[in-house]
Amino acid sequence: MSKPLSIIPIGGLEEIGMNMTVFRYLDDIIVVDTGLMFPEEDMLGIDYVIPDLTYLKDNADKIKAIIITHGHEDHTGALPFVLKEIGLDIPVYATPLTIGIIKGKLREHEITKTDLNPIKPRDIVEIGAFKVEFIRVTHSIVDGVGLGIQTPIGNIVHTADFKLDPTPVDGELMDFHKFTEYGEKGTLILLSDSTNAEKGGFTYSEKEVRRAFENIFSSTDGRLIIATFASNIHRIQQAIDVSVKYGRKVILCGKSLVTNAQIALDLGYLKIPEETWLSLERLKTLDDDKVTILTTGSQGEPMSVLSRIAIDEHKHIKIKENDTVILSAKMIPGNERSIGRIINHLFSRGADVIYEKVSEVHVSGHASKEELKLMINMVKPKYFIPIHGEYRHLVYHSKLASKSGIPAENIFIMENGDVLQVGEGSAEINGKVTSGRIFIDGKSLGDVADMVLRDRWRLAQDGIIIILLSVEKLSGRIINEPDIITRGFVVDSSSDFINKDLKDFIANTIGDMEPEIVKDASVLKEKVRSLAKKKIKQTFKQRPMIIPIIMEV
Repeated sequence: MSKPLSIIPIGGLEEIGMNMTVFRYLDDIIVVDTGLMFPEEDMLGIDYVIPDLTYLKDNADKIKAIIITHGHEDHTGALPFVLKEIGLDIPVYATPLTIGIIKGKLREHEITKTDLNPIKPRDIVEIGAFKVEFIRVTHSIVDGVGLGIQTPIGNIVHTADFKLDPTPVDGELMDFHKFTEYGEKGTLILLSDSTNAEKGGFTYSEKEVRRAFENIFSSTDGRLIIATFASNIHRIQQAIDVSVKYGRKVILCGKSLVTNAQIALDLGYLKIPEETWLSLERLKTLDDDKVTILTTGSQGEPMSVLSRIAIDEHKHIKIKENDTVILSAKMIPGNERSIGRIINHLFSRGADVIYEKVSEVHVSGHASKEELKLMINMVKPKYFIPIHGEYRHLVYHSKLASKSGIPAENIFIMENGDVLQVGEGSAEINGKVTSGRIFIDGKSLGDVADMVLRDRWRLAQDGIIIILLSVEKLSGRIINEPDIITRGFVVDSSSDFINKDLKDFIANTIGDMEPEIVKDASVLKEKVRSLAKKKIKQTFKQRPMIIPIIMEV
């Protein structure tokens, strides 16, 4: 009788991003994807968010391999932190382009000694108790794979991110035969991408974007500036192909875009005719109707190329009246406001701006309802787990599974940290492991705690007041009146309240205190903070951060 298998989502089931799933059989663990999530609006100063890695750290000796399904940040971005925590010698398996993107990411973190293993679709790798087969899928990035995982209790299929694209840009069709084969020989569990589970019908082919590009290129005689994700090699290829067709040279801007394009070019995933890709310095030598600029910044990132262009802070690229800017990417939830600001800036400088809501310049890389049902019917699983998405996406996907004939008791809508134990004749959620989010500000793990985030929020809301006091250590006498500095507080530092009321209130109240209290700097600091907080709240109904500094002389 085989022991039960555990499936544990560490991230990716309560948000878009942070995708990470653990498969465990006895003392053998494989980790599928190590993703990050971009910060939400209230995460002030945060660069990105990764899953809590406690379970991986506690079981580092059991982790036999990490498998990365494709090169998007929401599947690769946490890998440097994971490797630092569990060991740089853990084998990592991925396709060549994904390996190339990972290498660049690891270099940024000064990680050079790793065990990276390139694989190709239909390869089978034996990892502890598991045999993992890599299955080609079509997505919005080249070289994506789903997984067929053979275990002692049965077969598992993990679709990764996918859509059923009948006309992919690179001509590499999804391996329908392999998914059907798993259905025919018997699949115990299907884990399937839920990102577009709300959307009816089929997702358009990536080649539809080319038609939109051609319509825009054919009617534009000014410069074309196209912003897209740096990892979307298909989109970059189409922009290049259409540029060549209309006699335009291509200039790539943005470190990540240039890096990924060079990796894809070196590996043969990107094809660029000679003398088409020019350096930014050549821009001033080209006529406006002979140039296409490809940039980063489609999500309104503050320091991206497009953001700097929009606010006229880019050294080489200044918006002209006849420019056309194309945002060829989906607005990630939470980024709408920053993207809207960029669009407004570009319009105000005279550019024509084309984006997803007004033109077909973007198609999703994720399967819609009919494709999701087709995947379920191909694989024919006994148990079904919707993955990748917010809770509503998982619910919609589970309804599709139910309509496709899977019994309700065999469908598991899980949360991050849940432990699904699957035996030969049963499956149930049994227990929970530590899960959550880690905020990253910089490149070190755990740089930002919840308390720091709350402090940043308070600073953004009400500002800061610093109160400087000089106290004679022996006598406990205040030497000078308090000095008060404000930043981000609605009252000006030169106002009567700051110069007189607050200073007098603090000085007089401290003057009435016992000398022994005033001599104790730590006690005095808390007293000053409490006094100032009470006075400001009474006067302004606000709660700025108050920092007393006591100087003993």
